[in-house]
Amino acid sequence: MNTNYYTTSDNVKIGYSDQGEGIPLLLLSGLTRNASDFEYLMPHLAGYRVIRPDYRGRGRSDWAPHDTYTVPIQARDQIELLDHLGIDKIAIIGTSLGGLISMVLAVTAIDRLAGVCFNDIGPEVSDEGRKFIMTYLGRRPPQKTLQDAALARAKFMDGFAGVPMERWLQEAKNHYIEENGRLNITYDPALRKPYEQAKNAEQPDLWPCFDALSHLPIALIRGENSDILTNACADEMRKRRPDMPFENVKDRGHVPFLDEPQSLTVIHKFLDLL
Repeated sequence: MNTNYYTTSDNVKIGYSDQGEGIPLLLLSGLTRNASDFEYLMPHLAGYRVIRPDYRGRGRSDWAPHDTYTVPIQARDQIELLDHLGIDKIAIIGTSLGGLISMVLAVTAIDRLAGVCFNDIGPEVSDEGRKFIMTYLGRRPPQKTLQDAALARAKFMDGFAGVPMERWLQEAKNHYIEENGRLNITYDPALRKPYEQAKNAEQPDLWPCFDALSHLPIALIRGENSDILTNACADEMRKRRPDMPFENVKDRGHVPFLDEPQSLTVIHKFLDLL
């Protein structure tokens, strides 16, 4: 993966990859994840210019004050990346947090968006999913090797079936590094702080943000066993946007890997709409 850098308006160095030529796509990962999440999808995006940033505090990017690890500031970072690259409009494939950032951009910078494909996220995040996130956010895994972490994922990742061990090992490599005889996370542990402070707060109403995309192409991928995006929320999204390509991906929880046949069906339908 090639790496480039730009510096945000508050002086945080952000790492990103910029590959290919064609319609520009911005791939935004989940809360604790980074650009490596999309390695499985990359072979299916030939003919597009694919830009994959690591959020502040994750992967190749600098750590920052924990109070800047918010959705609005991370949304601002994406606009500054587009400005750095000289890109006027971009289509987003947003996994989890990446979808939330996309909805914020829908009300703060709608003129910069060409469309959004949501991966297992919507305007409402289930309480069950929020609680589960807090069980691991900002904490080192108990396993000491990548192999052990892969075995643990194969055993405990609820909602996933038929995933080969090679994929779980790659997931472990994407999320952890081996240091001094144990595993460490690839992001700032202080990422936990703003979410801990807000865990009992009422969720903001993001439906107006979703509705702000009414004139743009959108699509939705959901893991059929997701603990983040409920069926009820997905149904409401589909009710509001009956034209939206959608698949409930079999044997997947939060989040689909995006190279499943059902996921690729949605993604290619979305890309055809751009």
